[in-house]
Amino acid sequence: MSTYKELLEKKAALDAEIEAARREEVGAAMSIIRELIAEFDLTERDIFGGSRSSSNLPTSKVRKTVAAKYRNPTTGDTWTGRGKAPKWIDGQERSQYLIVS
Repeated sequence: MSTYKELLEKKAALDAEIEAARREEVGAAMSIIRELIAEFDLTERDIFGGSRSSSNLPTSKVRKTVAAKYRNPTTGDTWTGRGKAPKWIDGQERSQYLIVS
């Protein structure tokens, strides 16, 4: 059975070997890619599409503010009726706090 130190040395050697193999394979892949780009006269736009600003990346949705539905007559605090109820209305009849438009 190997010792901890020996295993660490083997791991370091294996990590170096993995990195060398990766560099070699990436280099070969890049050569093929460059040849194909030159052969077919491809542009960055051909490969990746338009620029990032005009790409089909999802845009974040704009959140709309929701009008308050309930008002605390004592403090004037409001609540939309969404999410966890505030302490001033929690467990009480909500109709008494309803904002009438």
